Amino acid sequence: MNDKSTSVEIGSLKDKEKIKILFVCLGNICRSPAAQGVMQRLVDERGLSSRYELDSCGFYGGHAGDLPDKRMRVHASRRGYDLTHRSRVLRPWDFDDFDLIVGMDDRNISDLLEAAPSADAQRKVVRMIDFARCHPYQDCVPDPYYDGAQGFELVLDLLEDACAGLFDEIEK
Repeated sequence: MNDKSTSVEIGSLKDKEKIKILFVCLGNICRSPAAQGVMQRLVDERGLSSRYELDSCGFYGGHAGDLPDKRMRVHASRRGYDLTHRSRVLRPWDFDDFDLIVGMDDRNISDLLEAAPSADAQRKVVRMIDFARCHPYQDCVPDPYYDGAQGFELVLDLLEDACAGLFDEIEK
């Protein structure tokens, strides 16, 4: 987990003309594209789409070019999310291109911090779950890939909570 004193000042992003956020998980087929979809709807509903650029990626390249996992798309669709992102891997220049890089679990955070080319880049890395307000018992956004329907629903619950918290933190 990032020490708050060494991470990017989230509230300062509000002053930027364009806020660029990258969501990251392992394969970029479940959690991170869902986070991108949830956050996109938040900014769209508030009429701020032109101020935000959202993307997602993963560390594992075996799904590169694929749509999100069908199970995630089905569960997300039931909540009104249309997940059309194509999976891609983290690129070295993502640390330059994005203002905030959001990992889903501690392994993602560790891998992001290791991949970051500088201390400034490391300060852009934050944990998604740190912005959740209604799930204090949860220490990460768990990978639902090997879980059943409950796993996908839990991930969407956590992402709706955490994305709302992140959005409010930026826009306050």
